[in-house]
Amino acid sequence: MRPASHKLDFSNILLDTVRKTFGLTISDKIDIFASVDEVECPPLLVEVLRENLPLALASNTEKSRSEMIIAPILIAVRKYLNNQISLFSGIDFTVDSAQGLNGNCDFIISRSPELLILNAPVVTIVEAKKENINATLGQCVAEMLAAKLFNEREGNNIQTIYGIVTTGTNWKFLKLIGQVIEIDLSEYYINDIGKIIGILSNILTEEVF
Repeated sequence: MRPASHKLDFSNILLDTVRKTFGLTISDKIDIFASVDEVECPPLLVEVLRENLPLALASNTEKSRSEMIIAPILIAVRKYLNNQISLFSGIDFTVDSAQGLNGNCDFIISRSPELLILNAPVVTIVEAKKENINATLGQCVAEMLAAKLFNEREGNNIQTIYGIVTTGTNWKFLKLIGQVIEIDLSEYYINDIGKIIGILSNILTEEVF
């Protein structure tokens, strides 16, 4: 990775900037996760979303979407995976300030059950700012690069890093393999919650060691 030429952090980096700064290749693909099976939505999550969705959409703030939609889905995925993953919200993820890989992450999931300490390997999840998924892709890619470096420092030199951008109701998935960022042009919507849970579970149980 090349050092950033000017001060960057997760919150203000654009996709084209992160591409140029780190010498990445952007690969747009369709239906990267089309073959992933749906998972039956847990009854408790069905009830929570039934209650929370109208409230979150009426309020229509990033905080309400984060607390009422995104967090319950991630908690349900954790329960579905027998609590073998850990979930961190709003934590500092400063990995390399000189390269602009610093700032707070909306959500980080670790493929470790340890709740008090963030362990590698990690998956980053970014809440789309102003409900604009495309405008938030740069932030997600920067966090994925930070996750790659974090994993390497922890001795987990895994080949694929995953990232997610979501408004709560819309979900977009990304993959980082080497210097190539694959962006799934398909978006998954809250009415396909079984597919979203299926993709999240697939990402988090992928063999990485």
